Amino acid sequence: MQPSRDIATLIEIMARLRTPPDGCPWDIEQTFETIAPYTIEEAFEVADAIARGDLDAGLPDELGDLLLQVVFHARMAEEQDRFDFGDVVQAITEKLIRRHPHVFGDAGRHTPDQVKTMWHEIKARERAARGETDKRRTLDGVPVALPSLVRAQKLQEQAAKVGFDWANARDVLDKIAEEAAEIEPVLDDPQSAAEEIGDLIFAAVNLARHAKVDAESALRAANIKFERRFQSIEDALTRQARTPSDATLDEMEELWNDAKRQERAR
Repeated sequence: MQPSRDIATLIEIMARLRTPPDGCPWDIEQTFETIAPYTIEEAFEVADAIARGDLDAGLPDELGDLLLQVVFHARMAEEQDRFDFGDVVQAITEKLIRRHPHVFGDAGRHTPDQVKTMWHEIKARERAARGETDKRRTLDGVPVALPSLVRAQKLQEQAAKVGFDWANARDVLDKIAEEAAEIEPVLDDPQSAAEEIGDLIFAAVNLARHAKVDAESALRAANIKFERRFQSIEDALTRQARTPSDATLDEMEELWNDAKRQERAR
């Protein structure tokens, strides 16, 4: 079998990997439950490639890994006579057409905010058609398995739809100051400190949302920036035949500030 740009080839490869006795023993023994963590991991690796700006080589590779997850789940479902890859494609194409009447219908032109509102209205009608309206609470549908920052932002967005929200970003800043002040008295109590720090982080996510910033992406970028600047410290010390363990905090702080100045000068 040869590599191909045709999705049918990927589907065929997955079928062979899953078919005993000549398939792959590891692939054959997998289930929806065992593969799900890999699906989440691959989605994060896509985001990582984007954050690193690795769009030419890294992103196609990571998107391929993510696509494999879809094909893997579809193959397992097909083996159980539940659905197949074609059903997945059919479902998403139907959904996209249904939720974009301003493109594929006669709804007329809309602003991005109007499109977002219409999207949620269409989703609500879809739930009603499935008989879910009376059973759903405001925060239902926000998956527990989401990363904590993502889930916090989703929970806040859902609550905001029914009016439970701060009026503006400056009000959230006041809340952050309040939450920060509540940490100092309990710093010696890990359990209480964990609760108060959690409240502070939740408030920070709320600030990001009001500032129209994706909290997960913002923290990911901050992590990358920290990593880059700390590596600059290590590189500078290596040129002196030293390591961070050999340097004082003041020395490392000065090298950190040097890295910041160099970044700003670029």
